Amino acid sequence: MKKIALLAAILVGSTTLFAQTKWTADKAHSKIGFAVRHMMLSDVDGNFRKFEAHLISSKEDFTDAVFEVTIDVASISTDNEKRDDDLKSDHFFDVAKYPEIRFKSTSISKTDDKNYKVTGNLTMHGVTKPVTLDLTLNGVGKGSMTHKPVAGFKVTGTLSRTDFGVGSVPKAMVGDEITIRANGEFGQE
Repeated sequence: MKKIALLAAILVGSTTLFAQTKWTADKAHSKIGFAVRHMMLSDVDGNFRKFEAHLISSKEDFTDAVFEVTIDVASISTDNEKRDDDLKSDHFFDVAKYPEIRFKSTSISKTDDKNYKVTGNLTMHGVTKPVTLDLTLNGVGKGSMTHKPVAGFKVTGTLSRTDFGVGSVPKAMVGDEITIRANGEFGQE
């Protein structure tokens, strides 16, 4: 009987250890931001105020993680209402026709102890293309309120807005290269 109990404990323990776990972004401690060069002179920063982000992983080091992000494009904010309205219009994002930006990772590879390359499909303005971004695992701990595991990630990288058909203005007016800067604190469900 003891052998059966021990075997059951091992099976339950290994299932718990290797089970896929879902993690969801704590929006109060997460942000999706970007920067773009204006008139080849200065960088304009912005962010998206509404988004959903989660990941699924069964490994402690997140090397098997699948990240999924959905952004509400109408929530764009550059701290300038007139510019935000223009970005939402058909001159740029065309929110009426393309209300969401989506990203789903397809692979993740560890480059050192805390750094990864995450590759996935980005859909923006009706165009889907593979992108590779830098991902840093800031740390893992326990939530102060939930006492459940939490993990912090930072994502950086660049992409070409014209590759996705965003904005027909000349690159000298609004740069082509968009810098992505996102931070996420994910809580285990």
